[in-house]
Amino acid sequence: QVQLQESGPGLVKPSQTLSLTCTVSFGSITTNNQYWNWIRQPPGKGLEWIGYIAYSGATSYSPSLKSRTSISRDTSKNQFTLQLTSVTPADTAVYFCGRWADSIYWGQGTQVTVAS
Repeated sequence: QVQLQESGPGLVKPSQTLSLTCTVSFGSITTNNQYWNWIRQPPGKGLEWIGYIAYSGATSYSPSLKSRTSISRDTSKNQFTLQLTSVTPADTAVYFCGRWADSIYWGQGTQVTVAS
């Protein structure tokens, strides 16, 4: 069964870049027809889709975040990474990585707080 683990700093200063890595175990990010996603949940709010990187390396982003978002991958490490630039306190949320395929799985999430 595929496992996903988010990692990265829990505190980011305003105007800096948020960078999180998802490490995938017991699965491959290059497996055909699988999509590797980031979502987030701000406190007291619903889930917001950020974007994905597909098995092919193609990316897709939420229109509201596209200008600040970049998702990349390192196939040798079986990892994919979220970078969100110019962060503000509104970007404070629990961030999840997940796989969309024949079934959907998510990591446990990691809290990121944007503050000085």
